[in-house]
Amino acid sequence: MHATEGVWGLACDPFDEGCVARVLRLKRRPVEKGLIVIAAAAEDFAPELDGLDAKQCDEILDTWPGAVTWVVPNRRFPSWITGKHATVAIRVPGHPQARSLCRAFGGPLVSTSANPAGEPSALSADQADEYFRAGVDYQLPGEVQNPGQPSQIRTLAGSVLRGSG
Repeated sequence: MHATEGVWGLACDPFDEGCVARVLRLKRRPVEKGLIVIAAAAEDFAPELDGLDAKQCDEILDTWPGAVTWVVPNRRFPSWITGKHATVAIRVPGHPQARSLCRAFGGPLVSTSANPAGEPSALSADQADEYFRAGVDYQLPGEVQNPGQPSQIRTLAGSVLRGSG
């Protein structure tokens, strides 16, 4: 578990199906919904950004690092990340510790809110621990920057799927 901009998150290797299945089981989240992937830098999302036009790339890069997740065409992530979608949700977080975690891992990571489906997102390390004490390998010490404000999710078409626009 790790702190993000707005809530505590569960992280794992997006290319390890067993790890992702474990996170989904903990959260009681259906795989069809898809998951957010974070990275240390925009360059880590080169396959996703390379397929976009310059205006779209500029719009995305203007929001990173930050609490804005973008839904873009999927170019490499497996179906257990994208769910029923042909797209993937990606972000370079504004939280320095979340970026450091990705850097230490060596690439993008799943980052999904640390809460069971239907329960409030964990805003503190203690709350995250209450939810998942026995189910996670490690809880990285840290603090949420803006408690209760999860990342905004935007599409390339200009829609805001979550958060204020």
